[in-house]
Amino acid sequence: MRPTILTLLALAAALPSVVSAETTFTSPPTRAHLLELYTSEGCSSCPPAESWLSKLKDAPGLWTEFVPLAFHVDYWDRLGWRDPFASKAWTARQYRYSASWKSSSVYTPAFVLNGREWRNSGVPSASRETPGVLKISVLNPERVRVNFAPAKVEGRAYEVHVARLGFDVKINVKAGENRGRELLHDFVVLALAKAQLGEGAAEVALPAGTPTPGGTTRRAIVAWVTEAGGMEPLQAVGGWQP
Repeated sequence: MRPTILTLLALAAALPSVVSAETTFTSPPTRAHLLELYTSEGCSSCPPAESWLSKLKDAPGLWTEFVPLAFHVDYWDRLGWRDPFASKAWTARQYRYSASWKSSSVYTPAFVLNGREWRNSGVPSASRETPGVLKISVLNPERVRVNFAPAKVEGRAYEVHVARLGFDVKINVKAGENRGRELLHDFVVLALAKAQLGEGAAEVALPAGTPTPGGTTRRAIVAWVTEAGGMEPLQAVGGWQP
């Protein structure tokens, strides 16, 4: 049976909604804290810190008041176990923070809150700062559109950083300080990309990133904005990836 004209028109009308379907995450006007954990599977002190971070999956304010992520560094790989999520780039990021604090050393586990060393316990309090609104639209698994509307128009140049996170990842460690333990990772950074924001907008190509040998049942996309060349996040947002 040949399709009728009405059937073809109905199908054509439906196509734009399918093509334009996308997942969008929008920050509130108040600042969402960016909470970074620097960790390693080769560090025996790190599992308690990661367990605490894992609890934030169900915490009120996740993605809107605070955005957590875990960077696995590679400098403990020398102890006999190569962390599959570790990256020299993440180690360099931690050293860059350390240099900004006038320190020449790094350690794990280490927390960074909004670009500053953080040693407090508990979820950071909601911010009252209003830097602007950050919006990300996941166009497909490899591409994200970003829009940032700063509260004050001051002619500053901005960069956006977009990360893919993995959750519920279990790894059996067979060497090093955590030998014989099964470690659970959440908020682990699998890929990271950045782009200049031209007139408050950009499209960012997100690489596939680190494979997840322990599997992952959930993923998330997060983004944060800094001044061009800077480290301090001005606004952040994120959400679960469909």
